Amino acid sequence: MFHPDTQFLIDHWTGLSRHAAVRAGIPERVALEPDALGLRLPRVFIAERAGEDAVVRLAGSWIEAFHGEPLKDCALLSLWRAASQPLVAAAVTQTIREARPVVIAALAGTLSAQIEIVLVPFRSPSGDADRILGLYAPVATLSLAADEPRLLTARVSIGVGEAARPPLALAAVGGRRIA
Repeated sequence: MFHPDTQFLIDHWTGLSRHAAVRAGIPERVALEPDALGLRLPRVFIAERAGEDAVVRLAGSWIEAFHGEPLKDCALLSLWRAASQPLVAAAVTQTIREARPVVIAALAGTLSAQIEIVLVPFRSPSGDADRILGLYAPVATLSLAADEPRLLTARVSIGVGEAARPPLALAAVGGRRIA
């Protein structure tokens, strides 16, 4: 069972992804009305996928206060401990490739406060599936000391719902493998 805010974003994104005009299960970013997120908006970020990583383009005030700095143009993986970065990179790839939400269960700070971060894919104005909307959903009130590290520790990630895209498979034409 997910945090209520995590579940809200999953349900809201699923509704957007099921509209008739949506290509390959990933809605356009303009389909998202920020007002629909309500009080969750300060805990939301938008990132642009760049290879294995993503670059934060916009982050809510709660997220920037949590990390203690402005995050515009910051690499998403830099917000995570080094040991967590491969898992987070895989989650970023999974949400785009499978066109479904991915939830990362994480720990924040040295007190190991639990937090969920849900990632959902969107299309940019160019039509590319390269935008990711993320939401921080702390399980409890986070109160970290001023000098405490603000890096997150990923514990597990899970894709939610059915993948909207079939898994990649190899095909052969005339005995020659093609994608």
